[in-house]
Amino acid sequence: MSDTLDLTQAMITRPSVSPADGGCQDLMIERLEPLGFEVERMPFGNVENFWATRRGGDGPVFCFAGHTDVVPTGPLEEWHTDPFDPVIRDGMLYGRGAADMKSGLAAMVTAVEGFVRARPDHGGTLAFLITSDEEGPSVDGTRRVVEVLKARNERIDWCLVGEPSSDKVFGDTIKIGRRGSLSGRLTVHGVQGHIAYPQTAENPVHMLAPALAELVARHWDEGNEYFQPTSFQVSNIAAGTGAPNVIPGELKARFNFRWSPEQTLEGLQHAVTSTLDRHGVRYSLEWFVSGLPFYTPPGRLSDAVVTAVREVAGRDPALTTGGGTSDGRFIAPMGAQVVELGVVNQTIHKVNECVRVEDIDTLARTYQRVLELLLA
Repeated sequence: MSDTLDLTQAMITRPSVSPADGGCQDLMIERLEPLGFEVERMPFGNVENFWATRRGGDGPVFCFAGHTDVVPTGPLEEWHTDPFDPVIRDGMLYGRGAADMKSGLAAMVTAVEGFVRARPDHGGTLAFLITSDEEGPSVDGTRRVVEVLKARNERIDWCLVGEPSSDKVFGDTIKIGRRGSLSGRLTVHGVQGHIAYPQTAENPVHMLAPALAELVARHWDEGNEYFQPTSFQVSNIAAGTGAPNVIPGELKARFNFRWSPEQTLEGLQHAVTSTLDRHGVRYSLEWFVSGLPFYTPPGRLSDAVVTAVREVAGRDPALTTGGGTSDGRFIAPMGAQVVELGVVNQTIHKVNECVRVEDIDTLARTYQRVLELLLA
């Protein structure tokens, strides 16, 4: 077995359901400190983070970023194996976090080990920004570490995030940005009453329905060359007492925008409130911004990643911004170029999460080649 595979398996054995780290960061730090990295642990609340740097010669700061936390396992009876007992079967490594993203973390570490051994006097600065709060609220993780770095006038020039970016085969896709995420918590205020006397009540379900239908049917934009169109989705609706003869007095709903740069934050908020107002809905509304859209124009970092994938894996990756959010949204505002490259994402957040064993080593070799192209 390879060193990268060994480290991936060791991480999987450490349950780290968000925001727990489970000792995964200790495994990484034990490997980085002997290479000359200065490691700064940055815990916030119940979240473990660390920032590590190894200074070479003059030049840019290259940062590997990722997360040690994983999502819950889901129904254990649907797993073929224990989700925290890594098992290799038919060329696949099974376990929670195998793809998202403990194989990526292991590949970062072994890639840096190989690079530093070969080029101890490399240019620039190598860095790691690792959190256990990516799969959770994302409040006390990368966001907080970036705040500290900004306050100290530290910078990140190039950031490679190890999220599982590949679609069908390793290296077919890299991410050069992500859409923004805007959520709303809506409460519609009605008047409860007997269902046989609707004239004495005000049904919040009926009040919301026309406005909601308009928002759902609305065509928001076409996106652009790199961004998918903006989407509006309702995730939860709840109303009623459970009794069949009571008109509810209140409705609660949650919704989310994944929005392209063709929209603005204020424009989306105004579109929702003006629609509700026009339909006479009485409501309260709270907004939650998980992240703004970010985009890294093709440049030195993306060129190096594309070249490395081509040389190591033999394919030309597509440059996209699809999928959900990532912690790159917190790092990009530092002025960093941000690119995401990782293993295939088809099983992430599912039962029986797995990664192709050969892709783990391919990822490590690709990461090392990126370092050679940029910092050698």
